[in-house]
Amino acid sequence: MGKLVRDRIPDIIRASGRTPHVTIMRPDTYRRALIDKLREEVAELAAAPTTESLVEEAADVLGVLTAIAVEHGADLATIGDIARAKRNERGGFDRRLCLDDVDPLHTGR
Repeated sequence: MGKLVRDRIPDIIRASGRTPHVTIMRPDTYRRALIDKLREEVAELAAAPTTESLVEEAADVLGVLTAIAVEHGADLATIGDIARAKRNERGGFDRRLCLDDVDPLHTGR
C-alpha cells in the first residue's frame, strides 16, 4: 500500500478489529506524499457527481493544502491573504472568461 493517510485512520482500522502497519515518513518523503495526495483529492473533486460530494472533496483538498502550507512554514491565513491580493490585482473568476487567443504585439515597423 504505502500511502499518506489521515492521523486517525490507524485508530479506525484498529477499532474494526484489524491491525494497521504504519511508519512515519521522512520530511522529503512526506512532502512528496502530500503532493501525491493533493493530486488524488483534486481528481476526486473533478469527478464528484453531486454538489454534496464536490463540497466534501473540496474540504479534502483544503485539508491537504493546509498540511502543505504548515510543512513549508506557512498557514492557511497567509495563503488566503495572497489569494485576496491576487484577486484584487488580477481579478477572480466570477465572469467565467475564456481567453481564446492573443494577437501578436505590433511594433510599428
